[in-house]
Amino acid sequence: MKNIRIYLAVFAFIGILFTSCNASRTAKGGAIGAGTGAVVGGVIGKAAGNTATGAIIGAAVGGTAGALIGRRMDKQAEELQRDLENAKVERVGEGIKITFDSGILFNVNSAELQSGAKSEISQLAATLKKYPDTNILIEGHTDNTGSRELNQALSERRAQSVANYAAQMGVDRSRITTQGYAFDQPVADNTTEAGRAQNRRVEIAIFANEKMKKAAERGEL
Repeated sequence: MKNIRIYLAVFAFIGILFTSCNASRTAKGGAIGAGTGAVVGGVIGKAAGNTATGAIIGAAVGGTAGALIGRRMDKQAEELQRDLENAKVERVGEGIKITFDSGILFNVNSAELQSGAKSEISQLAATLKKYPDTNILIEGHTDNTGSRELNQALSERRAQSVANYAAQMGVDRSRITTQGYAFDQPVADNTTEAGRAQNRRVEIAIFANEKMKKAAERGEL
C-alpha cells in the first residue's frame, strides 16, 4: 500500500511537470519551478513516509536551483560509489541514498560496528567532510524476528552507532539525524531468509541544507 501511494504521488508530480511548466535543459535536474518543486516534493516525501527516499524528495527545491544541487550531488555520488565497496549508492532526486546491509556493519543482535564497517564509515566520513553543506539522515531497519520493542531499540542503536563513528571521523554531528524503524519499512519478504537479510539494513540520506539551497538559488554552486 505504501509503494502504491509513492507511485501515485510520483505520477502526480510528473503530471504537474508537464502541465505547469516547460522542462528546459537548465531545469531538467530540478524538474519543475522552484516554488512548485518544493511543494510537490513535500507531497511526495510525505507519501513515501519517513524514509531516506522520502526525506530526500521532501527536501527538494526544484527548478534551476534543484538542477545545480543535482550536479553537485552527482560529483559526490561518484566519489562515494568509488570509495564504498560494500554499500549501494543511488542518486535520488536532489540527493543521495546509501544502503548498507547490516550484516556488513554489525554482528547479529549487536549495535557495535565491526572493524570492516569502521573502514567503510571512515570512507563515507571523508567524503561527507568534503561536502559540508548537506544534511545527513541515518536510519536503522530490522527484520521481523523478535519483538517490536527489541527491534525498535536495536534499529535506533545501530543508526546511532553509524552516526557516532562518522562524528568521531570528523563529520559535524549537528548535520546528522538518526532514526530507527524496527521492522516497519521492509524492502523484501520477511517470510524468507533472503528477504529478512535485505530488510536488515542501514539507510543514509544526503540532501542539501539551507546554506546550499540559498547558494543554488543565487546561482553560486
